[in-house]
Amino acid sequence: LDYMFRKAKVSVEEGMRMAHEAGLDSLPGGGAEIFHPEIREKICADKVNADGWLHIHKTAHELGMHSNATLLYGHIEKFWHRIDHMERLRSLQDETGGFNTFIPLKFRNKDNDMSHVPESSTAEDMRMYAISRLYMDNFPHVKAYWPMLGRQNAQLSLS
Repeated sequence: LDYMFRKAKVSVEEGMRMAHEAGLDSLPGGGAEIFHPEIREKICADKVNADGWLHIHKTAHELGMHSNATLLYGHIEKFWHRIDHMERLRSLQDETGGFNTFIPLKFRNKDNDMSHVPESSTAEDMRMYAISRLYMDNFPHVKAYWPMLGRQNAQLSLS
């Protein structure tokens, strides 16, 4: 959305209003990755920055739309980067109430520029989900995304 709005030379507010009027009712929440600028620069420098991502979602919420939010974990970030990311989402949720679901996304190292980075263990995945359920208690749902976790681990994360 950020790219489309910049190409169209419209503000986020104008672009979101136009998209909403054209029938867009919700946002999937991808692209959040990790908000911290040092990590973001290394893993997704071509994506909108954290403030821009949050602004798009806040604007959507103000228009009455709901969205989801993701966090890509298990790559080069530290635990405090995860908490910083979740705190920013939690704060926006306190302000707008517009998020439906928080989705921790496990980093997968196959066929990408960071294939040298080992993947997180199942125990770490379960810790991430447990912390998410506690810390993101103002989100109605925490989603276990089975394509990233595997079917059995996604089922395990639900318990």
